[in-house]
Amino acid sequence: MRAIRFRWVLRFLVLAVLVFAAASVLVMSLWNWLCPALFGWPAIGLGQAAGLLFLCRVLFGGFRGRGGMHWRQRMAERWSQMTPEQQERFRAGMRGRCGTRSRADAAEPGTAA
Repeated sequence: MRAIRFRWVLRFLVLAVLVFAAASVLVMSLWNWLCPALFGWPAIGLGQAAGLLFLCRVLFGGFRGRGGMHWRQRMAERWSQMTPEQQERFRAGMRGRCGTRSRADAAEPGTAA
């Protein structure tokens, strides 16, 4: 059992290193293709691309895994704690900022919905 688990962990680590290396090559290629021509910045090597990829992950992605929709859970919790009046006030505020989505709200100006 331990040997199987060790092999699985070893395969996972090797795959993770290969995926990170491939992503680093992709970042390096894109950087060296675009940045010197557009901005006059110097070309970078594989190590610098890996560092840039890691830095972007820390600054913008964090280390939560695939998460991405974590905000939806937080919003659902907040929504469930709101009163119906607070929910309607929130909806009205979002309509003012983001526009409308329903047909009744999107009626022509000057006509009753």
